[in-house]
Amino acid sequence: MTVSITLLRSLVEALRKRAKSLGKQLEEYIVEKVLEDADPRTRADAYVELHQKYLNEAESPLKTGDIVQVSEKYWGAVASLLNAIGELKGWPHYTLRDYSEIVKRLAEEEGIPELGKLFAVAGRLHANSYHGFIKSVERLKVYREDIMRLLDILKKILKRTRNAGGQSGTVR
Repeated sequence: MTVSITLLRSLVEALRKRAKSLGKQLEEYIVEKVLEDADPRTRADAYVELHQKYLNEAESPLKTGDIVQVSEKYWGAVASLLNAIGELKGWPHYTLRDYSEIVKRLAEEEGIPELGKLFAVAGRLHANSYHGFIKSVERLKVYREDIMRLLDILKKILKRTRNAGGQSGTVR
């Protein structure tokens, strides 16, 4: 279910500014704030839904060649899954440094050294969402393959983490 809420322009701008200062998308920041008092499983479920929302939203700008928007949506999808994993494992997941640490720990725990390389591609897309230096849709499609591989690995890790911790819910 989707609910629309009308907020004052000044509130939206304040939220947007704070989210940007943390390297997060507005929706991600709002989810974190709204769910502060929720249990980790509920927060993880919300992050998984947010991940799927970002993936769905990437399709339209991908077709129109809006590389900056696609970059932002793919980064959001990756960050959302890292947030979900962080919630379930009890690891910090609030900054880019936290995300890097999560990836490093997962690569070691899971024996998947390519996670670092794949996450670097996600970081490149995150930077592109601010600076717009990727100009080729063909280059973006190459990066997209790496992002999809990263998301697939993270979903499998998330599923195992849920199963190990008795967590419920599904990862699409």
